[in-house]
Amino acid sequence: MRLYHNPRCGKSREALKILTDKGVEPEIVEYLKQIPTHAELEDVLQKLDMKAEDLLRKNEKIFKEMYKGKDLSDSKWIEAMIAEPKLIERPIFINGDKAVVGRPPEKVLEIL
Repeated sequence: MRLYHNPRCGKSREALKILTDKGVEPEIVEYLKQIPTHAELEDVLQKLDMKAEDLLRKNEKIFKEMYKGKDLSDSKWIEAMIAEPKLIERPIFINGDKAVVGRPPEKVLEIL
């Protein structure tokens, strides 16, 4: 099990607490420090059954300044997330071949 986590994010901290309270100790990936590769993000998106654009944090300043209104391919959106990892929605919890975005944080329980 893996949690793409930002310790400065309240929702991400809540999701981690929910998991640890259930006795789950996922591998923590601080994705702002350990930026996922293109292949990793493709894998995460496949497990989420999501398009890359749907995993973007569209209220981030960097999105509004550089990407708002653009129509990019999944591959180009993934490149944008790698260049600016703040754009990646969080937290993302992965359990085997399933994944959820922990918004609200309780969603992580859906795939335990």
